[in-house]
Formats: sequence, structure tokens, C-alpha cells
Amino acid sequence: MTLQDLIELKAKALGQAQAAADAAAIEAVRIEYLGRKGLLPKIMQELKNVPNEDKPAFGKTVNELKNELTDLIKLKQTEFSSGGGAAPGFDLTQPGQWQGLGTRHPITQITDRITRIFQTLGFTVADGPDIETVWNNFDALNTPADHPSRDEQDTFYLKNGDLMRCHTSPVQVRYMMEHKPPVRIISPGRCYRRDTPDATHSANFHQVEGLYVDQNVSLADLKGTLSYFARELMGPDVKVRFRPHFFPFTEPSVEVDFTCHVCHGKGCRVCKNSGWIEILGAGMVDPNVFKAVGYDRSNVTGFAFGMGIERITMILYGIHDIRNLYENDVRFLSQF
Repeated sequence: MTLQDLIELKAKALGQAQAAADAAAIEAVRIEYLGRKGLLPKIMQELKNVPNEDKPAFGKTVNELKNELTDLIKLKQTEFSSGGGAAPGFDLTQPGQWQGLGTRHPITQITDRITRIFQTLGFTVADGPDIETVWNNFDALNTPADHPSRDEQDTFYLKNGDLMRCHTSPVQVRYMMEHKPPVRIISPGRCYRRDTPDATHSANFHQVEGLYVDQNVSLADLKGTLSYFARELMGPDVKVRFRPHFFPFTEPSVEVDFTCHVCHGKGCRVCKNSGWIEILGAGMVDPNVFKAVGYDRSNVTGFAFGMGIERITMILYGIHDIRNLYENDVRFLSQF
């Protein structure tokens, strides 16, 4: 065999290996060229008969053929073993079937949307643990010892005396104990209460709470902040209503309603013909809360607010059952 014959054989062998369409075909190429009785072992045995002046080039070409063919065969074998080869009768020209990409959960979407709105007002995001102390969850927030929310039928208590936080307000307590005024934060997160699951209640839900503490903060600042939030969330035509209420950690306290996004205040089934939808609770921080965290009550004032993310999600997306948000039904979640 001449050097030219060997070069042509190399091209032929590599071409056969490249054209192999399945595992059986590539194995046949391996046996034909690299097997014990294959062509390459025979060629190596004939190397002694090659003229001395041609041996370097001849030997180099044989080694290149062996190495390149071995690498190509291993690559094809790996491809076929992983299912990358074309099955018999498979149409390689058939268009691919693209799988749909996942989307963010509606609760995540609304949380991010609320967060962005308050960030434009200078609020930063603060976080805290889901497992809290009784002091952070109740005592520091001016919650009376006989308040119903402290009862075991309303709160998840742990064996060591701690509890699963009922709201994200403990984040505000932790933040104030670690930072001096001014404070301007929001605290989105999970909350836990002993609620019987139904269309509007869940034992595990999400809240976003906010806190602003500085000198000369007034109820007017609270109303302006929440009015801006309402317009950004619901649209420029939304109206806001503040109703007197009671919360242990704020005084005075208010419930905040937005005009119904469906009927725009005219009255419909969604708003129970009132024209208003209750969105959040708020108020001026009680001085006892400032005392608990070590703030000078005579020098600072502040407001706080809190809202349920599931409630806002259900209102904006027209969801009638809160359980749909937790059942991981792709048919439901893919709509968002």
C-alpha cells in the first residue's frame, strides 16, 4: 500500500464513521478498521515493508487515522447511547416542538409590583425570620395580654415558646431596634394564622407592611403616600377612602378602601354594591411601640400600614378562590 492509498483510505474511513446513522453502523465501522482483524492492524504489520524514505510520513498518517477515527467513533457512540441518534423512520426535517417557558407566580408578580411602587417613594425592603418571639410579634407591638390573637386557636405556637409570625410587623420591630430614625421600609413576606381554609382564607398567606419614622411625620403624609400607591396600583382614576378603626400598634388607626376596579365606584357584585373595596389597614405608630424599641417618643413620629397580597392579587386578576393560588395547577398558573 502506497502513501496515497493510505490517504484515500483515511478519507473513506472517516467518511463512513461520520455517516453512521445508528449504534450498529458505527460498531461495524469500528470492527472493519480498528478490530483485531481490521484494516489498521494489518497496515501496521506491513509498515516494515514500506521504503525507509516513506516510513516517517506513512507512520504519521497511520497514527493520525487511528486517533481521529477512534475519537470520532467514541463521539458517535456517546451520541447514540444518549438517544441523540436518529431513530428508524424519524424525519429529521420535522419542525421542533417548543415547550412553553415558565412564568412568575401571580403572588410574586403582585409583590414585585407593590415593592416597585414604594421604592419610587424611597422605601427599602427589609426582611426577617418566619419564626418569631412572642415579644417581637405581640409585646413590642403594644398587643394586650388578653388580645384574642394571642390565643392558641389563632396563632401557631412552637414547643420552645416561639411562634410562626402572624404578620410581618415583627420585621419593623427588629429593624427599629437595629437602626436609628429616619426609617422608611416595607417588609413583604409569609405569615401564618390558624384559619380554616376556604375561598377567602388560608393558614399561610403573604403580607406587605410599611413603616415610615422621622421627625414631624403626620397623618397627612400617610394619606398622601397611600393615595399615590392607589393610583399607581389601580390607575389614575381610583379614589381612596379612610375609615376610623382600631389596631393595638397604631393610634389613630384607619381602614383604607379603594374604589372598585370593576364598576369604578358605581356598585357591583364584586364590591357588594358599595362601590368600595377594603385594601389595607394603617395608622400612626403608637408611642408605646417607640418606647419598646428604644426610640425617643417626644422626638419622632411615624406611620405604618399593612395589606394582604393574596387579597390584592384576587381583586386585580378576578380570582374567586384563594386556594387556586396554592394548588400548583399549571392550567391556572399559565394564565398569568
